Amino acid sequence: MVALKERAHSNNAVKTKIHVEDALAPSKLASDLSLRLEKHDCENPRVLLCIGTDRSTGDCLGPLVGSKIDRLQQDFFEVYGTLNNPVHASNLKDTLEKIHNKYNNPLIIAVDACLGRIENVGCINLGDGSLRPGAGVSKSLPPVGQIHITGIVNVGGFMEYMVLQNTRLNIVMRLADTIANGLSKVIAEYSCPQSARGC
Repeated sequence: MVALKERAHSNNAVKTKIHVEDALAPSKLASDLSLRLEKHDCENPRVLLCIGTDRSTGDCLGPLVGSKIDRLQQDFFEVYGTLNNPVHASNLKDTLEKIHNKYNNPLIIAVDACLGRIENVGCINLGDGSLRPGAGVSKSLPPVGQIHITGIVNVGGFMEYMVLQNTRLNIVMRLADTIANGLSKVIAEYSCPQSARGC
């Protein structure tokens, strides 16, 4: 089971927080992610690494997002971590090894569920730098990603495993839909022939 604390290991990089109730949340996520992608070499393979497991309601955010993007007809992101083939604590290291063996210097965008303060439940955080999966449940896993997206699914600080198991599916689904819609907008923007980005 993978979760994480509400913090990024990103050298104090600026994070963006977007609430799922915001009607413009997908557009804000797309705009913010596009700006972060521009800082990286657009020739590098873009890997969307969606971390979590479908065995825990609170921890299925990543696989839900991965499945939604995997169903699209797109070649912008290489997707790892779906409901059918989840990436979790048991296979994360092997998956990272496969990614680095397959792609030369990939840009990894990591997506994961997050536990945080009660007032931040329902928020999506975007930031530069890696996240550390499993930190919220005291697992020692490697840091992941040059960019990270986390969705705060419930309150952390006490009995995290139980909290994840008893998280409402509704909030997880809403976060997954918002993140997937934002990613879809990024895909559409970069796929447009009139794009001035040059990628």
